[in-house]
This record gives sequence, structure tokens and C-alpha cells, in this order.
Amino acid sequence: MASFARVCTYNKPVPVLTTSLCICSCRVSTKKTLNLPPFSDYSSLRVVRDAKTKPLFRSRLGRISVERRFLTAVTRAESNQLGDDNSEGVDRRIQDLQNVEEEEEKQKKASQLKKRVIFGVAIGLPVGGVVLAGGWVFTLALAASVFIGSREYFELVRSRGIAKGMTPPPRYVSRFCSVICALMPILTLYYGNIDIWVTCAAFVVAMTLLVQRGNPRFSQLSSTMFGLFYCGYLPCFWVKLRCGIARTWPIFLGGPPQWTVGLVATLISFSGVIATDTFAFLGGKAFGRTPLTSISPKKTWEGTFAGFVGCIVITILLSNSLSWPRSLFSSIAFGFINFFGSVFGDLTESMIKRDAGVKDSGSLIPGHGGILDRVDSYIFTGALAFSFIKTSLRLYGV
Repeated sequence: MASFARVCTYNKPVPVLTTSLCICSCRVSTKKTLNLPPFSDYSSLRVVRDAKTKPLFRSRLGRISVERRFLTAVTRAESNQLGDDNSEGVDRRIQDLQNVEEEEEKQKKASQLKKRVIFGVAIGLPVGGVVLAGGWVFTLALAASVFIGSREYFELVRSRGIAKGMTPPPRYVSRFCSVICALMPILTLYYGNIDIWVTCAAFVVAMTLLVQRGNPRFSQLSSTMFGLFYCGYLPCFWVKLRCGIARTWPIFLGGPPQWTVGLVATLISFSGVIATDTFAFLGGKAFGRTPLTSISPKKTWEGTFAGFVGCIVITILLSNSLSWPRSLFSSIAFGFINFFGSVFGDLTESMIKRDAGVKDSGSLIPGHGGILDRVDSYIFTGALAFSFIKTSLRLYGV
């Protein structure tokens, strides 16, 4: 046995089930037992491990401290065998162990938040410069992000959680789709409309899956087609929004002539998404009580409402500052569109990760996870913002 407890005074062992040592109430296992002798003094308890020093058990949080968890669980399980004189001391020691664990958890969360803020600012500044530059700079940066994000998506599809219920596409097909997704923003900038190109690419991918060796599955076709749409086609609307709406921003509205409506709309949309995420996080931490959905248990209705208010306020302030859109109603509607796209995109990626059984889509960005974890709120927002400007705002003029 790799781990056991010994008390110097007694020699008669008493079996203790490992279920009393597990910190997770949903996991019950009676296959392994530990030999634990009865004892009368908590201070005489010692934990002895062999040379391998493997952890006694694991949890979703990672490796668990063997000594701390073992002592806490055994003390609780055997507290009825202790004398009245030692009960208060044992309870005090248990409380001390719990306080240490809570302090370590707080320090860990503070470190993660600090890292998240640092890398968020470090990424946000270059992204702002890319948005202002526009043109090929913006398109190539978007294409690189799309390629990495599509690779993360197909790795999620191949993960153990999703692969249990479906057959993932072959690796050569997923790599080919990632290349196609990366080419879509470039073709959008060059041609403007890529519906024919997307249709041809989808047809080629579908035929490749149908003629592959083995038994083709519908799950392969559906996951691949959704990958082309989710990772490739939807991000192209940011190119249409930033570079396609190139009408000169009127001077009489208070802006320099080199700025375009597409640039202003992109800046407001990006700011609205950031405001939604930030205010939803802060509001959920301060007032979160009611869960929003089972897809993402940490999201609450209170945090979502705070994100909605923050997005609307930021959109109105930027609209007044940049003199676009001209009407208050258009500004509120544009803010709602950005909020709705942000929340829906976030929940969609959370659903994919939940089925995959992973917390993050990757580990490229410290404190944030992968590219998909950082841009999930932007995937649907670009298409909604572009459609709103091209259709609804025509009634009011831009």
C-alpha cells in the first residue's frame, strides 16, 4: 500500500474506507482501504508515505495536499473516538487547516486576476493599433487569429468528452479546414463577397469526408461544417465592417475626414464587448446570486444585467463623443446588438468546452486560455453589427 497511517501506541488496525477521505461528495469508491488503528491522541497521528510520494487522490482542482486532506478527513471520521478534553483541540486544528486552505485559494485567485489584467492590457493595446490601421494589417491579423482559433476548435472536437458521443473528422480534414478558415478574411477583403467561395469549400470538404476510408459519419460532416461557419465565415464580417464600410466620415459631424464609419462602428463594437465582459464580471462578483444557465454555472442574471447596462452606457458615451450614430435610439439599439452578440458568443463557446470536458480551449494566453477563450464574444458580434448597420440604420442614415 502506497500510503498508510500509524499510531505508535496501538497495533490493532481498523479499516477506514477511502470514501471518508475524498473531498468530492459525488465520487464514491470502496475498492481501496487504508488500515488505521484507533487512537486517543490527535497529536500522535503521523502520515507515512513510501519513496514514490504519489498523491493520495486527485480532484478537479489538481493535486491535493496528502497530509492536510488526510489529517482533516481522519480527524472528522474518528472524532467520536476522542475524549472530551481533546475535542476542542481537534476542532480548532480542523478550523486552522480550513483557514489555511481558504487563504491559499484567495492568493491563487488574486494571482490569476493580476495575470489576466496584465496580459489583457498587453494584448488590448496592439489590437487597438491593428483596428486603427485597418486594411491588410487588420485582415492578416484576423486571419492569423482565425487559424489558431480553428485549430483549437477542432482539437476540442477531438477531445475525449466530445469524441465519446461522436466520431471526429480526420486530422487532415481538420487541418485543411483551418487553412480554409484563415483564407476567408483575406478573400473577403479582396472580393468583398465570398459566398461562392465558402460554398465551394464546403462542397470539397463534404466530398472528402464521404470518400474517406472507413465508415463516414454524419457527426464528422456536421462538426466540420459548423467549424467552417463558426471559425471562418463569421469572423469575416469584421473585415466587412472595418474595411467594407469605407464611406468618409462627414466633417460636419465633428470628425476627421480620414476616419470612416466602419472604423467608428468597429471601435464602438469592440468597446461594447469589453464593457459587457468587464461589468458582467464585476457585477457577478458583487451581486451574483441567480445562475443564468447550466451551460456556464458561474454566470448570473445579476452579472448579465450589469454587463448590459455597462455596454449601453459605453455605447452611448462613445456615440456622443464620435457623433455616430446620430440618434439616441440608434445608439441604444447598437449597444443592445453588441451585448446580445457578446453573451451569445460566450455561451456558445462555453457549451463546446463543457461537452469537451475542458476549462479552456488552449493555453496560448496566460490567464485567459486560448484564442477562442479571448475572442468568443466577438464571433457573432461582427455579423450582427454589420447587418444592423447595413439594414436598420439606413432608415435613419449614417
